Amino acid sequence: MMRTKLNDPAKAREYFKAKIEYTTGPVELNHMMESHNENINVVDVRAADDYAKGHIPGAVSLPKNKWASFNGLQKGKLNILYCYSQTCHLAATAAVEFAAHGYPVMEMQGGFDAWAKNELKIERSEPLRAAA
Repeated sequence: MMRTKLNDPAKAREYFKAKIEYTTGPVELNHMMESHNENINVVDVRAADDYAKGHIPGAVSLPKNKWASFNGLQKGKLNILYCYSQTCHLAATAAVEFAAHGYPVMEMQGGFDAWAKNELKIERSEPLRAAA
């Protein structure tokens, strides 16, 4: 019979306290947005084409190839980052990068997939067209 190892309650408390402070879920983010929380800035770190197909309303697009520009990030607000899915680490990677440059960050867990699965509002952009 396999026994489950008991974890250290003090370390568990530390871990979950940090998790609450640095992550949120799609439903919680939607509540923040509906309450017109002016201290948040939602940032989509997926590819620009995926952003155009559908994104969280009001989110700014900052794909990986543009991270160094920090365009759309705000130091006076909590930048809530999201990527594709629960298993995508793009938002977490972006959070490490942006926090290193002084931007307050939080990750929305589950990514855009979780937002869509919760049937929350989705905004679409016009596809980028080449100049005629």
